[in-house]
Amino acid sequence: MQNYRMIALAFAAAFALAGVNAAAQTMNAPRGTLAGADQSFLNEAVESDLAEIQMGKLAQQKGQSQGVKDFGQMLEQDHSQHLQKAKQEAQQLGMTPPSEPNAKQKKMYDQMSKLSGPQFDGQFAQEMVTDHKEDISKFEKQAKSKGPLADFAQQTIPTLQKHLQTAESLSGQQRSQR
Repeated sequence: MQNYRMIALAFAAAFALAGVNAAAQTMNAPRGTLAGADQSFLNEAVESDLAEIQMGKLAQQKGQSQGVKDFGQMLEQDHSQHLQKAKQEAQQLGMTPPSEPNAKQKKMYDQMSKLSGPQFDGQFAQEMVTDHKEDISKFEKQAKSKGPLADFAQQTIPTLQKHLQTAESLSGQQRSQR
């Protein structure tokens, strides 16, 4: 009987140590695996940054008005900084971020690259209004999620709102010039 108790105690000790070891590994792991929605959000955020950087550069090259050129520079700078933060988040969460914009974003870039002058300026401003409204909605939803990317999303919203206001102002200017 005594041997059975010793064996039982040995098993209990082994299970307890295994539990402590598993807890320690969890605490030392990256912030955790992402839920599908969080991973999707971060992928979209990176793709959006990559697309906005490209569109910003395009606006600096093809924009007719100084306002469009300046906005393009703002987009390139702000989204380059945000891209670095997004990549850091991905790395901390054990995720490999995308390396290029998605197919829809590439198509938009191709369409915009064929325009010039006032036609480019007007279309660019309108596309940036639409795009930033969508982005703000996604980031606000993520900020409310209380998930691992909530703070990241919350910190991004003011910049996206600044971009939306600038795009709306440019869009209004383009319409009044027609």
